[in-house]
Amino acid sequence: MINRILIRIKVIQILYSYLLSRSEFKVETLPENATRDKKYAYSLYFDLIRLLLKLSGYNTIISDKNITSQHIILSDSKLAKALIGIDDIKTHLAKNSDITNYESSIQELYSIIISSAIYKDFKRIKQPEISDEVKLWNIILRTIILKNNSFIECCRLNNDFTVKGFEMGINMVVNTLSSYNEISSSLIDARKSLTKALDKSYELYYSIFKLLVDLTQMQYQRIDAAKTKYLPTDEDLNPNTRFIDNKLIESIENNEEYKEYISKNPISWNEDPLFLKSILDKVIASDIYSEYMNAETNCYTDDCNFWRNILKNIIFNDDDFLDALESRSSYWNDDLHIIGTFVLKTIKMFSNNNGDNVSFIPQFKDNEDAEFGPILFAESINKFALYRSYIDQFISKQWDTERLAFMDIIIMTTAIAELVKFPSIPIPVTLNEYIEIANSYSTPKSGQFINGILYSVINYLKNEGVLNK
Repeated sequence: MINRILIRIKVIQILYSYLLSRSEFKVETLPENATRDKKYAYSLYFDLIRLLLKLSGYNTIISDKNITSQHIILSDSKLAKALIGIDDIKTHLAKNSDITNYESSIQELYSIIISSAIYKDFKRIKQPEISDEVKLWNIILRTIILKNNSFIECCRLNNDFTVKGFEMGINMVVNTLSSYNEISSSLIDARKSLTKALDKSYELYYSIFKLLVDLTQMQYQRIDAAKTKYLPTDEDLNPNTRFIDNKLIESIENNEEYKEYISKNPISWNEDPLFLKSILDKVIASDIYSEYMNAETNCYTDDCNFWRNILKNIIFNDDDFLDALESRSSYWNDDLHIIGTFVLKTIKMFSNNNGDNVSFIPQFKDNEDAEFGPILFAESINKFALYRSYIDQFISKQWDTERLAFMDIIIMTTAIAELVKFPSIPIPVTLNEYIEIANSYSTPKSGQFINGILYSVINYLKNEGVLNK
């Protein structure tokens, strides 16, 4: 029921929120009017990062010849690559590449590190992640470098050295590396948010049916109360009950799938009686209601058509209803167009079968659809930098990449992820879907712009042999 159109939208929404607030590492800055301790700590902070990079064999920016290949304790370090990719670190290290003060302590540090238990444990990991390297270096910093006399003596060569500043500098690096774990947790939360968003979309599907049931129940209560009021009218005593006797509502309430979902996911609109009353009053005041209540025929199809017309012409366009959706989920208004279509389709199924043996539409058509969102999200995150580089090479000559709408970038990188990761999906299908999303969620000209860039990327990927469809 949650089709791939909606899944793509959810992936883009969660990806946008995650990337907008994400920062790989929290890089320290020197505060104004810093004390001597803080100034030295800040200097040592970058020296230690530089040392970490050199011991990891990363020499892209730093050209010191004092540390040779024999001192490299890690190779192909993911952590080093991530650090050197941060603009603040890259800029600082490019201006300050000298670590000759520490030359005499390098061999001793290297020997202690490679013989340590933590390093031996790390080497047993077959495919270490950045989080494994973070753990390794944090322990090395606290248990080896912080306590190594040779390294401390090298630090004392700096005239600004202070013991407090030394300890602060070590802790600053530990904090920067540890901040990656917070980002890792944020990524886990983002993945959970995607699952939750898709679950909430499915909840909207059942919530609309529950709204029909709750409106019917409210009208039943009104009719029942009118019978006992002081001086009831003839209409109060003998009302037209066609609305509350609607057979579609009866079928919904008796449907086992509906009852099971509601029992596991308690949904009710009765907690907001003013909203429910507002919607009910608008339904009763409508021509659709008047024609339905006064019609001579009374069949199951008429009952179904009544609610289809009410949903399409009144409820789905009602501001109070849209406000209520917004209060229950920030994404429900975006979901309504697609989910509403499936609600109407389900009512049509009830009509065609006179309510017998009708199944509510499942959350996903099959396992492939259920896995589509998480796989697309993971691909978009894991290769975001690579896919962003494809985009940049085709817009850098004509556009300032920093002035592009960030949503455009998210949409294009997600589209490229789908093109590469899902070879069974035709290229035109992917292009059309993301162009439509751009037209709805980004700037007015985004669709046309994204179409042009993606075509260029597709041709490039085909020439490179990355895309073979």
